[in-house]
Amino acid sequence: METQLDPMKDDLPLMANTSYMLVKHYVLDLDVDFKGKVIEGSIVLFLETGSQHRKTSSAGKECCQSQFDETCEMGTSEPCHIPMINVPTCSSKMEYNDFAISGKEEEATTDENSNHSNNEQASGISSSKDPCDIENRGNKDFLLVLDCCDLSVLKVEEVDVAAVSGIEKLVRPAKLTGVSQEVENLRNQIVHELVTLPADRWKEQLHYSTLCSQAPGCGELVFSTGTWSLEIRKSGIQTPADFPHAIRIWYKTKPEGRSVTWTTDQSGRPCVYTMGSPINNRALFPCQEPPIALSTWQASVRTAAGFVVLMSGENSAEPVQLREGVLSWYYYVSMPMPASTFTIAVGCWQEVKQQSFKQTAAIETNTEFPLPSSQTDFRWHEETCGHVEYPCRFQNPAARLQAVIPYRVFAPWCLMESCEEYLLQLIPQCLSAAYATLGTHPFSRLDVLIVPSNFSSLGMASPHIIFLSQSVLPGGSHLCGTRLCHEIAHAWFGLAIGARDWTEEWISEGFATFLEDIFWARAQQQLSHDEIKGQQELKALLRWRRLRDEVQNSEEELQVLRPKKESTGELSESGASVVKYGLKAEKIFMQVHYLKGYFLLRSLAKTIGEVSYLASLRKFVVKFHGQLVLSQLLPDQLVLLLESLLEEKTLCPRILQCLERTYQLQKQDAEVRHRWCELVIKHKYEPGYGDVERFLREDQAMGVYLYGELMVNEDAKQQELARKCFAAAQEHMDASSAKVVAEMLF
Repeated sequence: METQLDPMKDDLPLMANTSYMLVKHYVLDLDVDFKGKVIEGSIVLFLETGSQHRKTSSAGKECCQSQFDETCEMGTSEPCHIPMINVPTCSSKMEYNDFAISGKEEEATTDENSNHSNNEQASGISSSKDPCDIENRGNKDFLLVLDCCDLSVLKVEEVDVAAVSGIEKLVRPAKLTGVSQEVENLRNQIVHELVTLPADRWKEQLHYSTLCSQAPGCGELVFSTGTWSLEIRKSGIQTPADFPHAIRIWYKTKPEGRSVTWTTDQSGRPCVYTMGSPINNRALFPCQEPPIALSTWQASVRTAAGFVVLMSGENSAEPVQLREGVLSWYYYVSMPMPASTFTIAVGCWQEVKQQSFKQTAAIETNTEFPLPSSQTDFRWHEETCGHVEYPCRFQNPAARLQAVIPYRVFAPWCLMESCEEYLLQLIPQCLSAAYATLGTHPFSRLDVLIVPSNFSSLGMASPHIIFLSQSVLPGGSHLCGTRLCHEIAHAWFGLAIGARDWTEEWISEGFATFLEDIFWARAQQQLSHDEIKGQQELKALLRWRRLRDEVQNSEEELQVLRPKKESTGELSESGASVVKYGLKAEKIFMQVHYLKGYFLLRSLAKTIGEVSYLASLRKFVVKFHGQLVLSQLLPDQLVLLLESLLEEKTLCPRILQCLERTYQLQKQDAEVRHRWCELVIKHKYEPGYGDVERFLREDQAMGVYLYGELMVNEDAKQQELARKCFAAAQEHMDASSAKVVAEMLF
């Protein structure tokens, strides 16, 4: 797949070889230099061997290498073993103290044995004709590939985590025994134990991650940079299991880097922020961009006094003065998220404080949204989460009762009065409305920042922080409130539940647009039911006109909700992929994915009823938060959908026909087909009786319940079907099952 990537085209390449190694945690240690318009410092990556190569180093070499060799035989070109002859191989001689004190960038030296071409380097993708030619590549070293562009990488080194005092207590005693224990293996074992600590030890995990990130280096690693990637190797290391699991990268951004924008705020003061670039954060720090690479992070950011650092973080950071004129800000997250969701904004922001009477109003608002009866039971439903382990708010009784999470508002000083007028009052109302609709807030707090006027959108949501355009402030509360509701909705759809393939952005934007109306309706207490419905119908009309115009005047290929069709979600063997049309300039201004998704969800809500549909969304959130999904429903998602529909008193045959055809239910697993048969029986859908008969014949272990359903409806056709199926299967049925069914039928 990688050989087909062309950075001059419209597709965004995701180069990281996540199948071989996954970043589990990032520790950033950065300085913001407004004079030079750069962010510089280091990032430490804590890695785990990927799903394809989870072997111990002693037993894994032959296994991993055989997979590499198999790839060669298939003729595919994977970055983990492509020869490094197309880009300069670098190793900085800069020392830590020189960098930390002077901040001077030293020129990376080129490997004397490196053979490279400027034309090949420009592509950022190795293009060896024979990736298995050992003579050409000179070695079989494993390459760690990271997504990276517009960065000056100065030095890469292995981190000696074993040098941290007290770290040995993380490693089980059995792993420390043996005279032949290699130090390299011990370091990797320490990292493994650290990143796999249970959720209730997350504070300890953060503490040791900090200490490990400050440990000395124990050897420089060879690296090379291309247009889209950073490739790192350690001489003689041929497998992911043996590759260092803690590495430190010294780097600095470039003023022209596309992940952040350097500008001035509305008061004329300098600032820098991540603006939701199509290339995401790869020009801010080297990372793994594919959504599957879920990670946590912590960051210390230093800047001149007078500046405020806001970031995606669970804590409301308070600055620490390091020396006169220099402040340090520290944030962390314990919920694994894609690196693309990391957000930072540094500027002379002012916190907009509430007056005492407004605080009272906000507290009262917290009680204005009683939970629907279905939500009351749902809120206390204890269910094991399906995501990787982390300290989840859905399992926290106090968090489940929190209708309004703590929030702060920041803005340039010239806009503080405008924020006080509407925004401060709207936030608790919108948060409460969201809670009443979907339940537990996935994130523990919220910052809202009014970003500079060059921001290209009305809003952007990231973990724990929302950016809003100044355009939402004037003209009353409507635009501000609806946009705030839209961004708050992303906490559930887009962040807590993300798309496994970024081309399916409608999963995030369609749901947020649909829920925006639901939240805003509940937040407007002063309006009657008829007024709210009239408002929503008018909004739907305006959206329809916008969608019609966009469909008529944009490229057809950009209007498809699943542009990769049946290959949606597929990765190369290494884990690399592309975001189709991810670099197409006009795409960021299109609303088609928002609007098509909105109308699809609006149609579903009208079909089965808004109350029932929202109840199914709440169940969906509980089951799939902290996970990545595709619009092609997984079996568990289909079961959840069908179970929600089973709660409906009536469903017309057209809906059932649409369900069967859309999801090809007769080809799904037995759990899904069982729910489908229940729907067929409940609504007496005769075209589906053949599916029921087939299930009773072929899935006898699960079919006993259906016999009872066929009889209880007292429908002659269904009872005849039950007796017919039993007569055909009775001879081969388990004796106990046959006895139970006979008692139901006769």
